[in-house]
Amino acid sequence: MNPEQISESKLPCDLGATLGVLLLRSWLALRAIGSGIEKYAGTAVSDKGVMIDGAVNSYGLTDATTTKVYGFAYYHGVPTALMDKFAAEPLLPGPALKLYDAILGPAFILLGLALLVGFATRYTLFFMGLLYTSLTFGLILINESSGVAWLGIHITLIALMLFYSKYNKFELTGRWKI
Repeated sequence: MNPEQISESKLPCDLGATLGVLLLRSWLALRAIGSGIEKYAGTAVSDKGVMIDGAVNSYGLTDATTTKVYGFAYYHGVPTALMDKFAAEPLLPGPALKLYDAILGPAFILLGLALLVGFATRYTLFFMGLLYTSLTFGLILINESSGVAWLGIHITLIALMLFYSKYNKFELTGRWKI
């Protein structure tokens, strides 16, 4: 071994791996937060009178405009289109499906925020992986293979992040290695 190899092996951390883990952690966190926030999305429809020559028409013509909005009133943890499919699935009991529908959005947001700030990163990643695994199970039951593949990629990224968690130097609870 030459002296350069010895000095490189004694470095306290690999900067490339540390920055890579930080990017991966940020992506997974923002993906979860975004998914959770989108559970509160809806559309608002507004009717405005059609303008003719700069004035509202006298014929009662209106133009309906839809706008994406966010609010607690629009919350759907499980999209409405999938809820009917899940409700027809005998392996998913109704009360469990309602509970899952209620907690999915907040779970995504809380896990994403915890991961973003670096709170108990390993446990947060593990619980995030369990959440994605539960979503995968549901999609398998209703035969949504493309969604299963996308979630498989998420699970792979979480497992990769867990594998390289020793390079996670920028975390809130890093001192205690929770």
